[in-house]
Amino acid sequence: MTDSKYFTTTKKGEIFELKAELNSDKKEKKKEAVKKVIASMTVGKDVSALFPDVVNCMQTDNLELKKLVYLYLMNYAKSQPDMAIMAVNTFVKDCEDPNPLIRALAVRTMGCIRVDKITEYLCEPLRKCLKDEDPYVRKTAAVCVAKLHDINAQLVEDQGFLDTLKDLISDSNPMVVANAVAALSEIAESHPSSNLLDLNPQSINKLLTALNECTEWGQIFILDCLANYTPKDDREAQSICERVTPRLSHANSAVVLSAVKVLMKFMEMLSKDLDYYGTLLKKLAPPLVTLLSAEPELQYVALRNINLIVQKRPEVLKHEMKVFFVKYNDPIYVKLEKLDIMIRLASQANIAQVLAELKEYATEVDVDFVRKAVRAIGRCAIKVEQSAERCVSTLLDLIQTKVNYVVQEAIVVIKDIFRKYPNKYESVIATLCENLDSLDEPEARAAMIWIVGEYAERIDNADELLESFLEGFHDESTQVQLQLLTAIVKLFLKKPTETQELVQQVLSLATQDSDNPDLRDRGYIYWRLLSTDPVAAKEVVLAEKPLISEETDLIEPTLLDELICYIGTLASVYHKPPSAFVEGGRGVVHKSLPPRTASSESTESPETAPAGAPPGEQLDTVPTQGDLLGDLLNLDLGPPVSGPPLATSAVQMGAVDLLGGGLDSLMGDEPEGIGAPSFVAPPAAAVPANLGAPMGSGLSDLFDLTSGVGTLSGSYVAPKAVWLPAMKAKGLEISGTFTRQAGSISMDLQLTNKALQVMTDFAIQFNRNSFGLAPAAPLQVHAPLSPTQTVEISLPLSTAGSVMKTEPLNSLQVAVKNNIDVFYFSTLYPLHILFVEDGKMDRQMFLATWKDIPNENEAQFQIRDCPLNAEAVSSRLQSSSIFTVARRNVEGQDMLYQSLKLTNGIWVLAELRIQPGNPSFTDLELSLKCRAPEVSQHVYQAYETILKN
Repeated sequence: MTDSKYFTTTKKGEIFELKAELNSDKKEKKKEAVKKVIASMTVGKDVSALFPDVVNCMQTDNLELKKLVYLYLMNYAKSQPDMAIMAVNTFVKDCEDPNPLIRALAVRTMGCIRVDKITEYLCEPLRKCLKDEDPYVRKTAAVCVAKLHDINAQLVEDQGFLDTLKDLISDSNPMVVANAVAALSEIAESHPSSNLLDLNPQSINKLLTALNECTEWGQIFILDCLANYTPKDDREAQSICERVTPRLSHANSAVVLSAVKVLMKFMEMLSKDLDYYGTLLKKLAPPLVTLLSAEPELQYVALRNINLIVQKRPEVLKHEMKVFFVKYNDPIYVKLEKLDIMIRLASQANIAQVLAELKEYATEVDVDFVRKAVRAIGRCAIKVEQSAERCVSTLLDLIQTKVNYVVQEAIVVIKDIFRKYPNKYESVIATLCENLDSLDEPEARAAMIWIVGEYAERIDNADELLESFLEGFHDESTQVQLQLLTAIVKLFLKKPTETQELVQQVLSLATQDSDNPDLRDRGYIYWRLLSTDPVAAKEVVLAEKPLISEETDLIEPTLLDELICYIGTLASVYHKPPSAFVEGGRGVVHKSLPPRTASSESTESPETAPAGAPPGEQLDTVPTQGDLLGDLLNLDLGPPVSGPPLATSAVQMGAVDLLGGGLDSLMGDEPEGIGAPSFVAPPAAAVPANLGAPMGSGLSDLFDLTSGVGTLSGSYVAPKAVWLPAMKAKGLEISGTFTRQAGSISMDLQLTNKALQVMTDFAIQFNRNSFGLAPAAPLQVHAPLSPTQTVEISLPLSTAGSVMKTEPLNSLQVAVKNNIDVFYFSTLYPLHILFVEDGKMDRQMFLATWKDIPNENEAQFQIRDCPLNAEAVSSRLQSSSIFTVARRNVEGQDMLYQSLKLTNGIWVLAELRIQPGNPSFTDLELSLKCRAPEVSQHVYQAYETILKN
């Protein structure tokens, strides 16, 4: 009779009977009763009332009965903590039992009873079991430490169990080593900052020795631990790889993937020229191929991992294309994954095979799979240029099948092929236009509209085709609406006379009848461009498009490196780092591949500070362009205004919001013109002057950064230049220059009112710039500015503003507001206003720094016809905080060695060679070295300005 009989009883009131049986003198009856209790517990009945009676049964030598009682105990200890204390004595006693199975059973159960009250009683028995003579007990005790740490981490640390665990890594039994590693890894995961697994070459050697004799799960623990180790050099990495490679032939797929993870990680440190590197690549392929003969679920996990491996090292599987060909009985998720890997492995050598296979797939019955196969053909065309023609003819054959979803996918991918190979395959457009009526999916419709707009000049009835789409404009998806708007504007720019009505119609639909902000904004931009300057519109809308890249769906390299470190885990299936899907208090450690060895380290960028230089003086003081253009309005200039926040324009060349949604929306003025809602604000005044804006354009100088040079500290001050002409600022003329006096920077402004009305309420704001220049005080115009009146103001500046690298480095965009409007202009400030007064280096540091800065950072310039001798040059430069560190005469030429320091801590070192020319003029040769070489050109301009004025 089997134990299933215990689960079939439906008797009522059996608790009382069980109680009597549990207290019976007969061992057999007791055992039967405990089995009935466990059966009731398993099916969900509450048998906690029998706790004391079951605990009494612990006093037995029968191993089977003991296991059952311990099972009951684990289940009910949490709900009956006070009763569970009764069992402590038995645990202590069982931990000293002569039978190692009972000792191990006791310690295992101790770890599973998650009751704070009794954990401290269990420390002593656990300590004994960790040093037990029997390896089975030691390996069970090692896991128990991890469980106890989860309940009470402080107790485990105080009792010294962690040190005992570390000692177990050197144990003679491989299973004990594996469990110790597993326990320490588990504890280390919940405490990422602690260095519990302090791995060194000696401990690694012990782990590798244990690896050969462990069970499969023990091997996985050890391999995962090895993957977290960074070898000290390529020889150690190679040695570990050699000892891990035999694991690739293991029958357990988890062991294989863990071994692959270790090898992929350590291969990063091996030179590609090594013979061993090639051997290792060859050894990696067969085990990965073998994984694909498992059941579908395992195949899928293997394929997701292979996808990562192929992206990192495509050469591993480049000869194994055939194993990724789809079988008729593969589940769809396996088919789609195989297809993805086929494209990644496609190359000139195997493209014929791949295309034949893909064409076959495109006639399958599974719609999702067919779609993916058609897309794959397009991706092959983009990836392998030699195959493009064959791919296009294959796609045309598929379009001839007239199967709706095949046609739609083919049109989407042909659009990408046109982008990759312009002016090559446009002959197929006629065939595409024949299928226009059958398109019902947004992506396919959008692709077709793009093709019609882009090649409108080659399609006779392009206007009719686009007009047919326009009839149901508001029923289309956003993607189609945006594409249609752009296509019709392109058509208008190519055939203006025939399509004026059409463009008016689409602009009206997009701006006045649509509530989609993206569509409205694009409509307004096109409207403004077309109404002010069609030539500029042509340059913008019909600009040459960059070629699309061959692999748009590759995982970003740093994320790929992190995922390679997680091969064989859930992260490698999701293709996301653990931090993206693991919730809870446990800290997720970001892993990365080890750096390349010394042979390749010389290519590192020289961003270390010069010897003896303060740590702040590094290149990163000039921020990168990665930032979008900051809004000029990050500070309030006027009364608070309710309404939506202002959008930041991302125009690359540094323009302010082209629709004028800048400062003028603070004024609350309603723009005139094309019925724009107030927050869109597209007044004519906001279009750049060289795009044909009418008089009064606010962005006058934005694309013409040629304003005057600045001043010298204590000596030369450049004459004021007109920064904002009156005709572009409704009568306000602004002239100005920059000065530096006694360490303070100022912008000296001259405001002239050439309008017929009084000007008041002046305010000024700078956009983010390379050196953080910002007004240090408000713009103070004390009295209203009457017509024809001029006022001079010195505006103090600080360098504590927001920083963003601009192009050119010294450009400054300014917004000035008054009671009439808001005006924008752009100017260049001379770099020497940023030279600080403590920029003199001592000779030793100068010498060390000059040597430390790489030669490729050195820039050479010539200053011709300088009217000064060496003495005067040195003195003139010193007044502008360019200090001469040393001077010597070489073969009749004076050599000055100079240093200067910018406000953001960047040092620039100079060597100035003065060549005597005619008596009154000399030529100078200037060599500049700097950790931020982009500064050198502007420093040279400062030298020339200072020495020639």
